[in-house]
Amino acid sequence: MFGGGGASATKRADIQIDAIHNLAIKHPETWELATTADDVRRASKDGKIAALMGLEGGYAIDEKIENVKRYYDMGVRYMSPAWSVSTRWAGSSGDEIGNSRGLNDFGKQVVREMNRLGMMVDVSHVSDKTFWDIVNTSTKPVVATHSGCRAITNVPRNLTDDMIVALAKTGGVVNVIFYPEHIEPGWSEKKKKVDAEIAALVERASSAEQGTVAQKKLARDRVRAQEYLKRLPPVSVSRIVDHIDHIVKLVGIDHVGIGSDFDGVQAVPADMKSVADLPNLTKELLKRGYSESDVDKILGGNMLRVMEQVQQK
Repeated sequence: MFGGGGASATKRADIQIDAIHNLAIKHPETWELATTADDVRRASKDGKIAALMGLEGGYAIDEKIENVKRYYDMGVRYMSPAWSVSTRWAGSSGDEIGNSRGLNDFGKQVVREMNRLGMMVDVSHVSDKTFWDIVNTSTKPVVATHSGCRAITNVPRNLTDDMIVALAKTGGVVNVIFYPEHIEPGWSEKKKKVDAEIAALVERASSAEQGTVAQKKLARDRVRAQEYLKRLPPVSVSRIVDHIDHIVKLVGIDHVGIGSDFDGVQAVPADMKSVADLPNLTKELLKRGYSESDVDKILGGNMLRVMEQVQQK
């Protein structure tokens, strides 16, 4: 939603959801819309791609509790209260106001409604205060769809050890992000230096793009992706597994997964450029002594278990 609220955020979400529905209708041989764990398993068994939908940031519900059910009925099965910009009812880890903002009464109502419907609550991107309000309000397992460990890489987007333990106690899963800034110590500082060096290039690309706000952002991100690749040190898939190891040592194999964020970042590990490179992750996990059943859990089994638990009435 790029942080925008109101009718424009609702419209943008509706258009994107409609596109996913149409994708499954137009290409049923490839795509299957999935709203349950059984849907995912069936799609996999049939050699199809399971399309799952979530809202990254609760902007589209437009501060109307009835819209939570509206989006559930449209097939949305997870939502994070805030992306990089705080809402009035939940704080983000990405802006100043989020430092002191948790869930207000409406935010807690949203979490309870998600629990009632069977929609997973996602804590990736929320502020620390909002995280604790979520785990203390939810009666169902809570997930982090794309986060790392702050003990390894100290950035606000990552979870502290106490947070990981609390999330696991809900029955939830921490899905490790692949973005170098969130997994490689010191990468964030190097990135800030590069950002300053390329600021004029990024702004020029944004000004040259005549399209929407979203298209301008994509233009900026394309420049960043090109320049980061040239100017920043490469990161390996082994660093992803360092974060997985840390979570397993803290809370066990049942509470860890992967959350690449391929569609939302401007840099990726050198040996994990796309889903085609996922075998490299499997190889690294097996090399470190994880069993095949462990790998199955990490690569999706744990999240399917959470989906089932959240949807139990």
